Amino acid sequence: MTTSPLWLSALRSALAAGAILLCLADAARAETLAGHVRVLDGDTLAVAGQRVRLDGIDAPEIRQTCTLNGRRWACGKAARQAMRKLVGRNTVRCEVSGRGKYGRAIGTCFANGRNLQQELVRQGLALATRKYSTRYVPDEDAARAEGLGMWSGSFVEPWRWRDQRKTRIGSAPYR
Repeated sequence: MTTSPLWLSALRSALAAGAILLCLADAARAETLAGHVRVLDGDTLAVAGQRVRLDGIDAPEIRQTCTLNGRRWACGKAARQAMRKLVGRNTVRCEVSGRGKYGRAIGTCFANGRNLQQELVRQGLALATRKYSTRYVPDEDAARAEGLGMWSGSFVEPWRWRDQRKTRIGSAPYR
């Protein structure tokens, strides 16, 4: 068995320590945006001059409608209004976890100590995006069980609704 020279061992230790410091520096640079916001829709806010897409949820689009007792209702506008009510006049803090394909910030936002995503899903006005995260699935399950928001009738999932708008191919609503 051959042994490494002492200087090689020291070099490896120094490189490992440097890698750890770089990781810590990246974590320290995690972006936080804070300030008063403008609610653009149920899952998008403008905070400190930047658009923030709320991570882990998908709310109906502004022009999207849902059905309750055979009648359409503006569930997209209801989601935006619910988010406005959650935000109120409070300062909002968003912890940015990344950037989307268009450079828009993606993050988790809080107002008055409450997780805005969790609250909107719990009201039945947004869905957990299982494709990216299961964080809000229990809240969605609770809203479904209680028949809240979109769960009070039928709807097309927001991601399918957007796809239908692009391709103009219909699908059965989610019940």
